[in-house]
Amino acid sequence: MAKAAGRGPRNLARVALLCAVAALAVLAFTGLHGLLVLLAEFVGLVVMAVGAWWALAHRGVARAVGAVLAVAAPIAVVALALVSEVLLPVTVSLALWFAGLTLARSALRAARPPKAMPEREAPAPRRPVLIMNPKSGGGKVERFQLVRKAEELGAEVVLLDTSVQQDVGELARRAVAEGADLLGVAGGDGTQALVAAVAAEAGLPFLVVCAGTRNHFAMDLGLDRTDPSTCLDALRDGVELRVDLGRVGDLPFVNTVSFGAYAEIVQSPQYRDAKTATALDALPDLLLGDSGPRMTAQAGDRRLDAPQALLVSNNPYAAPDATGLGRRPRLDQGVLGVLAVRVDGAAQAAELALLGVRATGLTVTSARRVTVSADAERIPVAVDGEALILPTPVVCTLGARSLRVRVPRNRPGADPAQQGHTHDLDWRDVVRLAFPRPSGAARTEARP
Repeated sequence: MAKAAGRGPRNLARVALLCAVAALAVLAFTGLHGLLVLLAEFVGLVVMAVGAWWALAHRGVARAVGAVLAVAAPIAVVALALVSEVLLPVTVSLALWFAGLTLARSALRAARPPKAMPEREAPAPRRPVLIMNPKSGGGKVERFQLVRKAEELGAEVVLLDTSVQQDVGELARRAVAEGADLLGVAGGDGTQALVAAVAAEAGLPFLVVCAGTRNHFAMDLGLDRTDPSTCLDALRDGVELRVDLGRVGDLPFVNTVSFGAYAEIVQSPQYRDAKTATALDALPDLLLGDSGPRMTAQAGDRRLDAPQALLVSNNPYAAPDATGLGRRPRLDQGVLGVLAVRVDGAAQAAELALLGVRATGLTVTSARRVTVSADAERIPVAVDGEALILPTPVVCTLGARSLRVRVPRNRPGADPAQQGHTHDLDWRDVVRLAFPRPSGAARTEARP
């Protein structure tokens, strides 16, 4: 059985290598024209990155020129391939290469499957209390009939009055005082974090109902974001996960804390109604250092000087590349993810486009504590997408496995193999997996 189990990853690795070799062979078959088009693709990528930098970091004529370059560069590469009559083989070569990358990652994951967060059996709650925001996610509470379904399952529902300002944390504490043995939220990630903190303090299980707009926390818990009502299944047939809860100063967060350019932009009153226009108007000053405080971050033993954007996450996200974006494979590792960006000009923008996570302008690391200092007494901070102003230094920490999350037993996204990867792809690992060296005993037996 072990040998059979090992054949799957090994065969995937061999097919991945075959795709990679075939990609190179197809490109070689095109001759000099194909190699010139490949070189043009790299040049086009650099020009596109430079153009994008000019479009974001400048105004007026420079922005217009940058936008034209960013759009014209890929069009020019395609036109060159057409004129050279190698568009089809070059396209096939690129398709084979990306297929090889995908299969290589699948092979490595299958050979070393990531471990899922451990589940714990726990009795069903007797008096669950769910706080629901009727406006969240464009009205998902009403659209999916969450109030009726929750009450049918024995939950007490507290429906927020969105016409007045309400203290969600205070509502949760009142529910605990009145005997609630589970707290839950149907709303966005910011509301989730406030009630999760109360649940963690009281030692109660917490229920996530993904009725927000993006629901990143729900996604990484494996919940079905297409139908929030399925989250309520946990009330009758659920298990518990122990996950980490982030803290930025005295405030809780379940996903991310952002500093720098993004945090500055979301402070604008115009951001909600005109996100793109507001960002384009603010970015030049932020990227070129003409506005906003100068920050320094200490992530564990690592010092990050003057990042233009800094993201601190409750557990690290999967490696930021084209095949593993936007997921956290685990929420119980007890470390903060840290991603810092510092791009000082068009050259570094081009380097970032070519090298990705290996570029000098991008830092990806992790730490148990992140301290952000600045040359200002207070700085803009976006906590789970909410715009705040906090006093410096701002300290981010993590309560390791301090939150009990009750989830449905069956969750569509619970398989960690579907949740991305946290390491760069190394083709040497793929070769070793595809063609393993025989053990010493096997070599001895093979001798005559």
